[in-house]
Amino acid sequence: MSNKILITSALPYANGPLHFGHIAGAYLPGDCYARFQRLQGADVLYVCGSDEYGVAITLSADLVGRAPKEHVDLFHAINKQLFEKLGFSFDHYSRTTWEGHVKTTQQFFLDLLENGFIEERVTDQLYSEKENRFLADRYVIGRCPKCHYEGARGDECQKCGASYEATDLVHPHSKLTGSPLVRRPTKHWFLRFDLFKEKLNSWIKDKPWKANVLNFAQSYIDDLRPRAITRDSDWGVKVPLPGTEGKVFYVWFDAPIGYISASQEGFPDRWKEFWLDPETKLVQFIGKDNIPFHAVFFPAMLMGQNQPYKLVDELPANEFLNLEGKQFSKSDGWTIDLERFFQKFTTDQIRYYIAANAPENHDAEFSWKDFQSRCNAELLGKYGNLINRTLVFVQNHSSGIIPQRGELDSVSSAFLEQILRITEEARHAYSHFCLRKAAQCVMELAQAGNVYFDTKKPWLLAKNIETICEMQTCIELVMESIKLLALISSPIIPHTANQAWKLLGFTGTIEHARWDQIVSHNLPSGQKLPQPHVLFQRIEDEMIGPEIEQLHAKKTEVSEAPQITIDDVRKLDLRVGQILSVERVPKSKKMLKLSIALSSGTRTILSGIGEGMTDLTLLIGKKVIVVANLKPATLMGLESEGMILSADTESGIELPLLLEAPIGSCVR
Repeated sequence: MSNKILITSALPYANGPLHFGHIAGAYLPGDCYARFQRLQGADVLYVCGSDEYGVAITLSADLVGRAPKEHVDLFHAINKQLFEKLGFSFDHYSRTTWEGHVKTTQQFFLDLLENGFIEERVTDQLYSEKENRFLADRYVIGRCPKCHYEGARGDECQKCGASYEATDLVHPHSKLTGSPLVRRPTKHWFLRFDLFKEKLNSWIKDKPWKANVLNFAQSYIDDLRPRAITRDSDWGVKVPLPGTEGKVFYVWFDAPIGYISASQEGFPDRWKEFWLDPETKLVQFIGKDNIPFHAVFFPAMLMGQNQPYKLVDELPANEFLNLEGKQFSKSDGWTIDLERFFQKFTTDQIRYYIAANAPENHDAEFSWKDFQSRCNAELLGKYGNLINRTLVFVQNHSSGIIPQRGELDSVSSAFLEQILRITEEARHAYSHFCLRKAAQCVMELAQAGNVYFDTKKPWLLAKNIETICEMQTCIELVMESIKLLALISSPIIPHTANQAWKLLGFTGTIEHARWDQIVSHNLPSGQKLPQPHVLFQRIEDEMIGPEIEQLHAKKTEVSEAPQITIDDVRKLDLRVGQILSVERVPKSKKMLKLSIALSSGTRTILSGIGEGMTDLTLLIGKKVIVVANLKPATLMGLESEGMILSADTESGIELPLLLEAPIGSCVR
């Protein structure tokens, strides 16, 4: 059986900086798994890189006055620097704009074409006359052809999960401008995914993946149909056929091929040993939004190749990490300033916190107070405390050398069995992608060492010549637990684990050691130890206070508006309305769709007042103040015919209290 393990993390889109929410999904879990497998002695190839094509790049670049290449160069460098700051151990970090990726993508297309899986079609595509361009699916919204949800995306309904062509949408319009779209004929190339349905069903049926991943993938396989893989643009990998000027591949087609081209770029002489060997284990770390592409579309593309590319074996798909109850959002300022973060806190503090709070089966939260609490109580209070108190004791009572282990009493025997059991549990957790459990094992082991130290009371044993040997055995066993602690924590907090490793007198780094050897070999008695030093500093309230205040300010921030005249006020038509029905807008934590009665009839109004509300029925029947003459606007694909007035408070949204005023009456 081959011990080659090929690991990928989803290629981050080079259209903006990454944040910790991204890191929790596909990146830290992938890095920890790669580090763990290297400790197991596996031949690991871990690749990633920037995803740099697509219409979103061109649109964003236009907005800031950059050329697309200049735009992706900027964010490729920013995100690569963040990965380096976080200590990620990619064997190669590539990008899809390097010339080798173009060649590999074009060959993928030609193989699929040769094997009868590509067909050319002239089809009607959605065109914006206002913007003078064909729009990519992600910039088209309309009514879902299956469940009739308003605001469905161009190729997938986020409410019912249906997959379709953008032209199937009812009343499609531009997400950017709201302008209606028309159909225009254009030539494109379609991948016959429907021809892979039987192969995919046979391949996926025995996969040991999470139920939600399998169910999501199966729903796509059941509804497979030909999909366009090209679009009209100048930014992208060009179609390698004559007469195809202005035609490039969709970014979803070329991006996963980036895993292969990254391997080719970084390891031109070895990439085939991994990608073309059926015994290689391929593990792809993704966020849940990337499941269809990695569980269905990319495997089908690989099945259609002339080379026997490796198909994915494991697909750990994580949920999302939010920030203080809301999704990370740079545009709303709901984010963490990474430059300021790393001036105050360490890489291992955030790596540990994300691992201990990993969103493996449901969304998780980054909370500043919880971050402070975990770092102080666990990293400092358990992990750092065990190492520092033990090594200071060795300096004071064992001449700074590792003492020899003597005969074990029942307490010491039980402790040794306990720390070996926890170490094995950590191995199992890492190998099964349970990063949160692995972090728990780290703290369980540190706590076990502290409890044993307190139980044996070596400071008392050191005072009596008759119990010196028992003291030495106690300390040697605690140091054994520190050795194992360094081992099992090294995938998560590699810098700190290496410091602990060197404090035990070892040279080199723990990454170059082997798990089984570390577990089976006792510490060398008589080994001289360096002077200990503190591994973690306490996070004080004043360190996180400004961060919490800054986020809180985003909730309550009210900018001072310029003065207006009474004539400006008179332009507002404020009326009393009554809420008849209310429902949440899918994919939004705060947006509500309200049906409101006015004297002139019933209106649909969208309002961002729903965050934190648990019982929406409490709103029904309430009278609210409506800006009745506000021009209708499209929000999240839905038309809103007015605005209701509300206020932000520390406990949530508050609506003005109206009891006696009749529906439709003026508010003055």
